[in-house]
Amino acid sequence: MLRKLWIAATLTLTSATGLAGLPIAQAAPATGVVQSVEPLSAAATLPGSVDSERLLYSTTTVGDQPTLGSAAVYFPPGAPPAGGWPIIAWAHGTVGLGDDCAYSVGGPAEVARDWAYLGAWLKQGYAIVAADYAGLGTPGEHPYLNGVVEAHNVVDAVRAASDRYGSLSKKWVVVGQSQGGGAAVTTARYATEFGGPELDYRGAVATGVPAYIEDILVPLGPGMPPVKLGADSTAYVLFILNGLRTTYPELNIDSYLTDAGREWVARAQHECVVPLAEDVATRNVVVGNLFAKPLTQIPDLHGILERYLGLPESGYDKPLFMGQGLRDTDVITPETLRFAAVLAGNGQPLTFKTYPTDHSGAVNASLVDSVPFVRNLFA
Repeated sequence: MLRKLWIAATLTLTSATGLAGLPIAQAAPATGVVQSVEPLSAAATLPGSVDSERLLYSTTTVGDQPTLGSAAVYFPPGAPPAGGWPIIAWAHGTVGLGDDCAYSVGGPAEVARDWAYLGAWLKQGYAIVAADYAGLGTPGEHPYLNGVVEAHNVVDAVRAASDRYGSLSKKWVVVGQSQGGGAAVTTARYATEFGGPELDYRGAVATGVPAYIEDILVPLGPGMPPVKLGADSTAYVLFILNGLRTTYPELNIDSYLTDAGREWVARAQHECVVPLAEDVATRNVVVGNLFAKPLTQIPDLHGILERYLGLPESGYDKPLFMGQGLRDTDVITPETLRFAAVLAGNGQPLTFKTYPTDHSGAVNASLVDSVPFVRNLFA
């Protein structure tokens, strides 16, 4: 009922006109406001957590348009400390684009890895607020890798949770992996601005950060890339094309695709990452065969991609930790190393560590460094 009332109120505000037929000036709907609370499914419940719930809250999507967001909220056992449980805002990795893929609905794509990781933070005495991102598990499309939208969703989830639960502190840190690593980095850049004085943002942890993706997407077109990508990477490209369609519908991305390309992009719009990657592998999908003409025919393509999914190179006001597996082939590791070097050269408050493991392995391998890093942020 609350959800329906909120949507109705939003529609009323956007359609209101004065006596002369001119729009009436209206304040934008408040974000980070709880709309309803639901039980979490067993698949989405972090082992060892207590009183966990699914929170639905007001947030924004592409173009700062109001939308409904969702998040899983996990509490440690026992009594909260004075001032409440400090918050870890978990920015999850790629789960897919379908509503049933949402973290607070179906749980993580990498179950053993993520439950071990979040369980480690829970044991440190932190509550966890895991935003799904706009369009996952709620109405509308998910603008995959749109960092500014994800940052709004993460901050609004923290605001909604901290307002609802008296056992939560206003002190919070954002932590993310892969897609969520990029989301955590962008959130780190805008957390103070988006959160305002009522929230106490302390810093960020990001692993497997997909940096400078805009550079490697520019050559996409017929026959490009000239080598076959792995199934996971092909799935990511399909999700990115959907994200571009959602963020910039005026580009008419479908017109750059073959019939097969349009079919695969449409399928990806409703699929989770694991079954999509498996199907891509079974059907031997080649990215270059999905395109009828090169994306470079889009004017200012690189600029568009940079505004859509580029990571900020400056403006961080709190400490940022980045961890990267040196055997990571899911993101372009040299580009992530380059991004870290750019941040350091720009005098940003970065701590950067590498690990002799792959994309997934770096998540838990980084805990030896990130746990004391976060402990110091909350000290």
